[in-house]
Amino acid sequence: MNGNLPNLHIFAPTMNYMWIILFLALPLLGTAYVFTHLYQMLPFSPALKWGILGVLGLCIFAFFANFGLFDIDRWPLPVAAATYQVGSSSLIILMYAILLFLLADLGRLAHVIPSSLFRHSWPGTLLVVGLLLGIFTYAYFHYMDKVRQPIELRTDKPLEKPMKIVMLSDLHVGYLNRADELNRWIDLVNRENPDLILIGGDIIDGHIRPLREEHVAAAFRRLKAPMVACLGNHEYYGGIPEAIDFYREAGITLLRDSVVTIAGLNIIGRDDYSNRRRKPLKALTQGLDKRKYTILLDHQPYHLEEAEHEGIDFQFSGHTHRGQMWPASLITDAVYEKSFGPHRNSDTQYYVSSGIGIWGGKFRVGTRSEYVVATLDRH
Repeated sequence: MNGNLPNLHIFAPTMNYMWIILFLALPLLGTAYVFTHLYQMLPFSPALKWGILGVLGLCIFAFFANFGLFDIDRWPLPVAAATYQVGSSSLIILMYAILLFLLADLGRLAHVIPSSLFRHSWPGTLLVVGLLLGIFTYAYFHYMDKVRQPIELRTDKPLEKPMKIVMLSDLHVGYLNRADELNRWIDLVNRENPDLILIGGDIIDGHIRPLREEHVAAAFRRLKAPMVACLGNHEYYGGIPEAIDFYREAGITLLRDSVVTIAGLNIIGRDDYSNRRRKPLKALTQGLDKRKYTILLDHQPYHLEEAEHEGIDFQFSGHTHRGQMWPASLITDAVYEKSFGPHRNSDTQYYVSSGIGIWGGKFRVGTRSEYVVATLDRH
């Protein structure tokens, strides 16, 4: 992604122009709503109020800079990373500020909250700032705590040996999740001594430049087991040729509508749902020896019934982050048949991961960052 304005096309084909307009317009409307309330609430002179709103406005503006207004890949890496982190974090903080002021407005309409609390008010200012600081301090440390999620997979099919498989999704390595953080995740995986590592897409957040400059491919080569991955939608945002080159350099076996057999296991990797011309799952299973245990990697957990119909034993997906921040989790739970956790249809088992990394600010409320440790053995 080169950062020029036409790069709004990076959202195609998963987003059309109407959705792009909404994606850009909603933060602007939310900003206007919050800034109006802040101006009324802050107990300062008009000049100081405008100064504070100007600084906050620059933080929101940084979000739009991440999506094509400037070519941040040309900036020094620390500056580009700071811009990306401030902008993406500001969007999430803005969402919670909107919720707080909506609750305040409802409280005033119901005569539960006095209007004076949010009119040139120190108590109102300290309340809002204190709540947001408390929420996002918790959200940051909750995100940094990586949950080890064990699952058991049992089969009647022959296995060369019992296997320990570590599964990851949604690493989103780039300007937000940097090389030092990735190395901590790699240490967690290596402590498991896995036989196999499966990655369910979105290794790359979108920009390939920080991965190159921070030698992220070399970090992946520290992993002490074979790595197999499928593509995610964010690889499409950043550019497929660049992503393919990175996977090769990192020693990751990329399955793009293809199948590989490792240690007696069939592993199918679908191209991402972003590619509407990807092969149907039925085409990938034709001629497959289904006497072997078969795992499907498919980044976006749509149409889970397809895996059941094709006799897949286990499907691993990610993408949803389970909304990342409540109440967005309510939306993902409504959109997807399964937006998080284990699932089963007939003889097919599934796990939809909320991801070890994050898109946007490093915050989680009501969801978690996780890595999955599966033990595969016979009944």
